[in-house]
This record gives sequence, structure tokens and C-alpha cells, in this order.
Amino acid sequence: MFETGEYIVYGKTGICQVMGVTTMNMEGIPKDRLYYILRPDGATEGTIFTPVDNDKMVMRRLLTREEAEELIDEIPEIEVLGIENEKLREETYKECIRGCQCRELMRMIKTIRYRKRDRLARGKKATATDEKYLKTAEENLYAEFSILLDVPKNRMEDYIRERIKDRKKD
Repeated sequence: MFETGEYIVYGKTGICQVMGVTTMNMEGIPKDRLYYILRPDGATEGTIFTPVDNDKMVMRRLLTREEAEELIDEIPEIEVLGIENEKLREETYKECIRGCQCRELMRMIKTIRYRKRDRLARGKKATATDEKYLKTAEENLYAEFSILLDVPKNRMEDYIRERIKDRKKD
């Protein structure tokens, strides 16, 4: 179980703080079923109640600072997704977002950026699908990294770029 005060990843909602654990006094809900009370990060109002044993939504602990730094250091070696079919591409993006795994989000970001660069070099625009999923993946990943690395979310891309550049010098 997660501890009160702990930050977790809760599906597409992203980073949430565990505010407590409770039962629900509602018709049709077992009186002994436990629920997390979650507050989405950055929200001043609103809470989410989700069963402690929820298996329909990804709930996981944040990476450690060391794991986040290792993942950033490994970016140059992370393989891009090799998908040519547009329908399969979007489905793969959706799976990455639903899975909430930092390595897969990073892989997706890297793939979309390479694709965008390639399309621009050929005189084409980035696709709306790529832009939409890039924004979502960056939002989710950078929110987690921001908490772990104490770097503002809007500076995370620069932080990552600098860290990779500094590693190449070593």
C-alpha cells in the first residue's frame, strides 16, 4: 500500500499525492473496501477516490532520483519505436501513455522527435497525432522528473539536453 503523503503515478491523471485511505459509505459498495484519497499534483481542489486494489488503472510509485538520472543518461541508447503504419502508430502511442512507464514514454518522445525532424527535412509538417501524443508523453514524464530532480517542468527538456551533452564530454 502507498503511504499518506506519498506521490504516485495514477494512470492518465499523472502525479497524485495520497491524502489518505478511507472506506465509502455508499449503497452497493462493500463497507470494508479500502479507497485511496488522491489529490492530483498541482490541484488545490478536487480529489479522486480509487480502490486500493484497483487493477484497471495503473498506480505506481515514482521512480527514485537515481532511476530518473539513469534513464536520462540512457536516452542515447534507447531504441525508437519502429512503426510505419499510422493506425498502429497511434495505438502504440496510446499503449505507452496507458502503461505509465517512464522508459516507454521516453522511447515514444524520442521516436516522435526523430519522426518530426525527418518529416521537416522532407518538407512535410509534423502530424497532429504525433504532436498530440508528444505533448501528453512530455507532460507525464516531465511532471514526474520535475518532482524527482527538483527542476521546473518547463525547464526539463533543457535539463535533459544539458545532462546528455555533459555525459558525452566524459
